[in-house]
Amino acid sequence: MPDYGHDLLFGTFLTPSAADPQRILALAQLTEDAGLDLVTVQDHPYQPAFLDTWTLLAAIATRTNAVRVAPNVANLPLRLPAVLAKSVASLDLISGGRVELGLGAGAFGEAAVAMGAPKRTPGQSVTALDEALQIIRAFWRPDGGPARVDGEYYRVWGAKPGPAPAHEPGIWLGSYKARMLRLTGAHADGWLPSSFYAAPETLAEMNKIIDDAASEAGRDPAQVRRLYNIGGTFMGPGAEFLQGPPGVWAEQLAELAVVDGMSAFILASDDADTIRQFAAEVVPAVRELVQQERVRHERRHAPDDQAPDDQAIGAAESSGEPDTSSRAGAGPGRDAGRGSVAPALGVTPTPDDGTRLSQERPWSEDDRPVGPEPEAGRTYTAHEQASGQHLVDVHDHLRSELQRLRELVDQVEAGSMDAGTARSQLNTMTMRQNNWTLGTFCESYCRVVTHHHMLEDQAVFPRLRHGDARLAPVLDRLQEEHVVIHGIVERVDRALVGLVRGDHGIEEVRSVVDLLTDTLLSHLSYEERELVEPLARLGFW
Repeated sequence: MPDYGHDLLFGTFLTPSAADPQRILALAQLTEDAGLDLVTVQDHPYQPAFLDTWTLLAAIATRTNAVRVAPNVANLPLRLPAVLAKSVASLDLISGGRVELGLGAGAFGEAAVAMGAPKRTPGQSVTALDEALQIIRAFWRPDGGPARVDGEYYRVWGAKPGPAPAHEPGIWLGSYKARMLRLTGAHADGWLPSSFYAAPETLAEMNKIIDDAASEAGRDPAQVRRLYNIGGTFMGPGAEFLQGPPGVWAEQLAELAVVDGMSAFILASDDADTIRQFAAEVVPAVRELVQQERVRHERRHAPDDQAPDDQAIGAAESSGEPDTSSRAGAGPGRDAGRGSVAPALGVTPTPDDGTRLSQERPWSEDDRPVGPEPEAGRTYTAHEQASGQHLVDVHDHLRSELQRLRELVDQVEAGSMDAGTARSQLNTMTMRQNNWTLGTFCESYCRVVTHHHMLEDQAVFPRLRHGDARLAPVLDRLQEEHVVIHGIVERVDRALVGLVRGDHGIEEVRSVVDLLTDTLLSHLSYEERELVEPLARLGFW
């Protein structure tokens, strides 16, 4: 699906918890202070633990100055369309034109019915929503005379509309099934699904239904903005959607923008630190990646005499001279190979500094195969650059976790007088305020390493092997090293068991963790050196 060309928006999706209203208001203020564009709030009137959404939105609008506010999404069966239209217009006037309307046909039907909402089938709910859209728009246009909509579920006849909002708010429909998607394409200003119910791989098919419906209604599909409620963690290994470092988030969201046309990303989180990190590290990177790709797209499709010049590409390509220095580490023969990374790639593989902590050498580093040189003069799109960077980001996460593992071993060693004391500390030790003992942390980390290597062996490497047969010797060697590393991971597990049983002291754990450090860091550097450019050229999947 295309990039529809909308400006990018980013926001938060807050829970209207009645337990601490001031905290929700503070999170809304944080959203604005962090430079985000939207504050949206769930609307579940039947939930006794929640504040009323419109009352809360009014408080948020008066607390803030620039951020837009919206329900996400308003529950139509419990919000009479004419009254809802007046509520939106009133708050829009009070806030200076900062209100949008997320709207749904109504979920959790039984709970809504128990509160007094009419009972409707799914088909009836879609028809009622269609009628509600007509009424809402009529009430926002008082110059059009009395509102007259004679619907099956909603009827207004001769009602006087108004007041007019400060600007015409966008109506963004939360829709998933075909009939609702067709209604979105025909009549809505935006589509607002959640990644929890519409996974990224389903967006293309759903977008097509919206686009076809828009075209059939005589509309340009680009008139429908595509928004996306998202959630994830910055602590994952990066193999799944939004489960990894900020760089992984940026790549995945930028891809959704340029491939699936999603132009607004709304973070479902009530955690202040997560919101800050999203705003500071993810949002700028997504904006940059999407802008780079849009400029490239314009250059590729513009007539020769109208193509943007190289300065417009900005950071997308390097303007400096190629780096002809060796990418080898400090040790002789270590990571020696091709002379440079493609300068236009914009991704720097992590060098091996040659440091070794263990005397054990499970492999020779002097006979590692070298892959093909990057193609001279080749340029890389923002998406291709992000694919190359993704490997580095995932590896950086593994490196940071390895460092945490080593720090925890240091803490055990410093605090233990004997094996019994060490075992006692294992039961009480915490790491960064998480209830992780040394054993469970190591188990978790080892599982991440194993999962990462399994993903490469079963999915990424076959694609690279098929895309460029010259990579076969490198891929074979990397898979051999995976087997060796897995064996060392098992030794870490056995050493931990022995420590807890009292078979040996912490020095045995340290010895095998040192070996894991040597082999894993060396392997990651070698893999980046050889695969960052092929991944940019051929992709992960």
